[in-house]
Amino acid sequence: MSTLDLYDKYVLKNYAFPPLTIVRGEGTKVWDDQGSEYLDFTSGVAVNALGHSHPQWSKAISSQLDILAHCSNLFANPLQGELAHKLADLIGPGKLFFCNSGAEATETLIKLARLHGASSGRHEVITALNSFHGRTFGGMSATGQEKTQKGYHPLLPGFQYAEYNNIDSFRQAITPQTSAILLETVQGEGGILPATTEFLKALRDLCDEHDLLLLMDEIQCGMGRTGEWLAYQSCGISPDAVAMAKGLGGGFPIGAAWFSSKVSSLFQPGSHGSTFGGNPMACAAALAVIRIIEKNGILEKVQEQSTKYHQQLNQLVEQYPQTFHGFRGKGYMMGLVLRDNPSSLIEHLRSNGLLTVPAAGNVLRLLPPLTVSAQELQTSLDILHQTLSSSPALESIPTS
Repeated sequence: MSTLDLYDKYVLKNYAFPPLTIVRGEGTKVWDDQGSEYLDFTSGVAVNALGHSHPQWSKAISSQLDILAHCSNLFANPLQGELAHKLADLIGPGKLFFCNSGAEATETLIKLARLHGASSGRHEVITALNSFHGRTFGGMSATGQEKTQKGYHPLLPGFQYAEYNNIDSFRQAITPQTSAILLETVQGEGGILPATTEFLKALRDLCDEHDLLLLMDEIQCGMGRTGEWLAYQSCGISPDAVAMAKGLGGGFPIGAAWFSSKVSSLFQPGSHGSTFGGNPMACAAALAVIRIIEKNGILEKVQEQSTKYHQQLNQLVEQYPQTFHGFRGKGYMMGLVLRDNPSSLIEHLRSNGLLTVPAAGNVLRLLPPLTVSAQELQTSLDILHQTLSSSPALESIPTS
């Protein structure tokens, strides 16, 4: 029985049926069970920050496996302390909580918002329309998209939604029960929409004015994807807490939440926990990711290479106006906005050797590893041009 047959028979159908079976990865490339090679610009949806099977990353994990894989948070382990120190150095003075995923990190921020407002009877969190904060009940309720929430009502109460990049909308959403504002610095599932510097600065001032916490969701856009360790850092603001995951582990499951010194004391023994959070394996993986990024000047390379790549993608949009409506993005978190559903283009690109991922119903998302070379970026452009020029149906999409 093939892998896809096993999926069909035994795996829950909560995902679209997989179009292929990936069996191996190396750097920016993956291979399927038929031996076909692909340039992977999905990166596991922004997880494989260093690409596939980076030798130093793999060595760090395999070495740790022979030393200590798990010991629970009833005891200290050296790597968790080291990783917490490293992240605090990168973000700012504060404390870290470790978990296993972005959804868990988001839940931790929601619990922080409740703790912050408990003494004054406040519990509401304002999030953005079109946002995505995970699929747990808390994350789903915080998400400003009905398609994610459909079928799961009643949701967790205590969330209000405002228009992204519109400070007046957020101001109007504040009520006497509001405790915090939770925001993605770059909306991912919502279509690769970056927050403007002016908006984030105004949001910080608004939170200070009303004693609200500013909570940043950097799960997809963090860990170097935009050319900064965290995307908000280019805007010169200081949030009260940050959720991280995806690229932090480079492919090994880990989530984290950083809390500023102002709010970290709200959590006391017994107020929160995670069985596997911060285990030695996950911390070894995350420390390896950070060290490799630092040693190889990867953030600077992302900034330099993405600038030219963005220009080339904008030229692509101009060349194929019947297919594309525009381009938007930051660093290596990029979206080509189509005039229709991107599924057909994604399928054609896959047939030509480029893996991409959709977003927001009309966006082709490009998420290469941070280690992608200039030549590989050019190859992706060549495949895009080849696909668009050889598939007339893609150019005949009606203008909306």
